[in-house]
Amino acid sequence: MSKNALVQTKRRGRRLSIIGLLQPSNSFVYGLVIGGVNRKSYIQMMEQEAVDAEKTGRIRVIVQDNGPIHRSKEVQQLWPRWESQGLHIFFLPKYCSEMNPIELEWQHLKRDELSGQMFDDELDLAYAVMDGVKARGEREKHSIERVKFYSYPHTSLSVT
Repeated sequence: MSKNALVQTKRRGRRLSIIGLLQPSNSFVYGLVIGGVNRKSYIQMMEQEAVDAEKTGRIRVIVQDNGPIHRSKEVQQLWPRWESQGLHIFFLPKYCSEMNPIELEWQHLKRDELSGQMFDDELDLAYAVMDGVKARGEREKHSIERVKFYSYPHTSLSVT
């Protein structure tokens, strides 16, 4: 092994999960969570999208896979209210994630922005993802918003 070679440690950290809403050639809203995205974070993000749809009077259609969070009973109970606000959910057929434009965005992020890098911990990876999303937004000329999820009861969501 050459002295310039990078060696990956055997340490396995917690996963970094990303939830995002992409409007191709326009905007990308995303949130990062160390660990898994939970139902509460997903609902917070969708609630904000429903409020935004209602404010603008423009229908929003969210394309998503059939993940357990997306189809949970708690979420299903919110669908009628979201639809009345102008937010509609469209589910892809099972095992067809390649039909979702955001999947291509994740591939570009991994291949073009993160490939060949190693990170000491989850926080370093999170910063690299944020930098990569920002760089892609600048190149593609679309707006980027990062949703911050808070676990405190008094604060639900912040967009920066």
